[in-house]
Amino acid sequence: MNLEKIIAIRNTKTIFKDKNNCIKLFYYGYAKADVLNEALNQSRVEELDINIPKIKSVETIDNKWAIITEFIDGETMSNLLKKSLNKDEYLNRFVDLQLHVQSHECSLLTQLKDKLFKRINNAKIDDTIKKILLKDLEELPNDKALCHGDFYFSNIIVGKNKSDYILDWSHATQGCVLIDIARTYLLIAFCNDLELAEKYLDLLCSKAKYQKNDIKRWIAVTAAAQFVKANQAEREFLYPWILSNLKERGLLND
Repeated sequence: MNLEKIIAIRNTKTIFKDKNNCIKLFYYGYAKADVLNEALNQSRVEELDINIPKIKSVETIDNKWAIITEFIDGETMSNLLKKSLNKDEYLNRFVDLQLHVQSHECSLLTQLKDKLFKRINNAKIDDTIKKILLKDLEELPNDKALCHGDFYFSNIIVGKNKSDYILDWSHATQGCVLIDIARTYLLIAFCNDLELAEKYLDLLCSKAKYQKNDIKRWIAVTAAAQFVKANQAEREFLYPWILSNLKERGLLND
């Protein structure tokens, strides 16, 4: 494998291009189980009617785990959104893609509700707030829809063939789509701005006939679930969302 052309650098991995291959090389010490779970998730989603890069192999390179997939020639929707004068076009495509994903079921994936319970239990947040969140989470419906878990513009490649491909299925689960939407809403608010996040939510609710309050009702649970792997800047962003959401719903006093 040729590891000269770097596509992207992330917190736990570097991504390379080698001919028609995309090499996701994880840093030394990254858990084998997490790598294999990501590959398994992606393999299961490959069987559905969703455009994703196909896995070619999972192997080690210089004692580091790597997932080798097809290389998709194109540009991230995140980059195209920044350059476009017609941002509504990409926002529409983005929402349609997410709803298409959520229209599927993938019964062998981890249950989202179980994952949320585990994450919130392990989150370093106030015990009183944690207790409220865990009790709140008990009311989450046990749905079976496919949830991406990290649906954001940078995880979509707009191919030169004009098709859209969805990347990074490491967080994929089956469960309630309202959590997945709330997660995307927070990602947009953190990475872009609140105005775009609200515009995204308005558009999605209009297309899918959801009520905004039904999605924002899960903001605190969604934000708390990100604490386990969040960095300091992300935690400083997420914690006020948890507090304000619980207070607005009368679950937490000032």
